[in-house]
Amino acid sequence: MTADRWTQVVRHQLGFGRLLPLGLPRDGAWITEGAADSVLRRAADPVRGVRLGALRIALADPDQANDPAVPPPPSALPPGPLRISAEFTASADPTAPGIEPLPTTAARLRLALATAATERLGLKVTEVDLRVTGLLEEEEAAAAVRPTEVHPATEPTDPDEARAATAALSVPGVTHLTDVLGRPVHITDTPGGEPALPRRHVRIELAVTTDKRTADVARSVRTAITEALQDTPTVAVLVTDVHE
Repeated sequence: MTADRWTQVVRHQLGFGRLLPLGLPRDGAWITEGAADSVLRRAADPVRGVRLGALRIALADPDQANDPAVPPPPSALPPGPLRISAEFTASADPTAPGIEPLPTTAARLRLALATAATERLGLKVTEVDLRVTGLLEEEEAAAAVRPTEVHPATEPTDPDEARAATAALSVPGVTHLTDVLGRPVHITDTPGGEPALPRRHVRIELAVTTDKRTADVARSVRTAITEALQDTPTVAVLVTDVHE
């Protein structure tokens, strides 16, 4: 990869935020912070009297992180409990119809974010920190948060990469491959312990729908790829987009 291409990839990746552990430590799956952000914002939209601002997801306690079961994507966070930190503005008029007291509204927002993270995505969220940053005037127009665009990647031509891609695309819930890290399918050799021979490792990037829990889709992708390749490689899945 040329220096210019590598710079382009890094800048593109930065727009997607952290690579968050998805599911259980043994699941070998990650999701971009940007993809998770879009799901959480959609979940927060129905909460009356609030407007979500900045939102970040990170490890709740790095000391409680686990070793990943497979080689992770570059710069990915290790599996462990996560914390959602979000800012929001609240209604300036608590007497307005349908507007509840601020503590009640905050509790509803916290529940909406936690439920979407755990039940829709499969993130292990243990903390949701909220901070009120201002008052929301009724006439204010909602500021649109534009997610980082994820375009479908060209399917690989290498035979084994193509087999892995076909297996992944056959899983219900997967819509297309992506290439945030440069290639949709990346196959490498990982060192084996003596006297074991090196074992291949597959990293695949993809987009999924909200029809199924994201962690469950990623787990099925890992199984499908392992069964599709004769040497049963280890597999890491990176979800870069979750769309309706």
